[in-house]
Amino acid sequence: MSLKASITMKGAVLLGKHVACDAFDETRQLRVVTHAHYDHTLGLQQSLKKSEVVVMTPATKDLIDVLRGPSVLMTRNVKTLKYKEDFMYKDERLRLYYVDHILGAAQVLVEDAEGMRIVYTSDFRMPGTPIIETDVLLMEATYGNPTHVRPFEETIEDFLISLVEQGLKEGPVYVFGYHGKLQEVMQILNNARVEVPFIVPEKVYHVSKVCEKHGMRLGEYLLSSEEDAQVMLHKSIPCVAFYHMVSQRYVGKDALRIRVSGWEFGIPCRQIAENEYIIALSDHSDFNGLLQYVKESKPKLVVTDNYRIGDAIALAREIEKRLSIPAKPLPS
Repeated sequence: MSLKASITMKGAVLLGKHVACDAFDETRQLRVVTHAHYDHTLGLQQSLKKSEVVVMTPATKDLIDVLRGPSVLMTRNVKTLKYKEDFMYKDERLRLYYVDHILGAAQVLVEDAEGMRIVYTSDFRMPGTPIIETDVLLMEATYGNPTHVRPFEETIEDFLISLVEQGLKEGPVYVFGYHGKLQEVMQILNNARVEVPFIVPEKVYHVSKVCEKHGMRLGEYLLSSEEDAQVMLHKSIPCVAFYHMVSQRYVGKDALRIRVSGWEFGIPCRQIAENEYIIALSDHSDFNGLLQYVKESKPKLVVTDNYRIGDAIALAREIEKRLSIPAKPLPS
């Protein structure tokens, strides 16, 4: 197994003989960045200096350009791959597949010269993620505990829209979340025809432009520094302001505040203060979704990611117990 698939103590997901995903590994010359979240771009500078090639989707490259600056990925060894586009590296074939997570996120398939298929899911959400049949499966375990089951997947967007519309009757509504998640909320509200101005600070603005470039429809939005935006916020004119989670201590204290979080399993919407709510909008599969992926991908072996946050030990145990497939959390 160590030759075919592993996860190192530094978080590198090793596939086949040549590929390292989501962290730098000095023994591998091909690095894959599955998506732009911080815990999947570990050691990126080292990879850019020492790896022969660094692979990601075009959307992931554009997001990293915005989040870290366009000079970071200007090295010649960066290669963008579209979904389902083959890339041969020595005796192994690499292919990226769509995954429902954030914009540009990808699953990774490595097929070796003997025809063995090794898949790394990275972070994903069901049911929007295509399931790939494989021999060895490496997978995320964020909600790997059997207690992490959501009974309300179909109703979350309705709760979100209703709460925003209710708050707009009194004035501005502030939405707090992480990059990618904020744009998902913008798209949900735009699709629901919530026809008030959206207001965003500069970093959220630039991330939103990347999301639109790659097909998301976010509606009309203004920079928070523009005069019109400042007037709306200060005079309590109905609008929706989207801020990164770290800003919640500084802005919107007198308005309706909504935090989007994945760590809610009991109910889709929970009130935590007089004017503050948490909406259970996650971009990770719950326990049942993780198990569904394993069952339908038909692997002979499963490795659960025990480096990143989650419950890889419990997930491996439940896979063996419920599906009778050998499973191991790594690093151990």
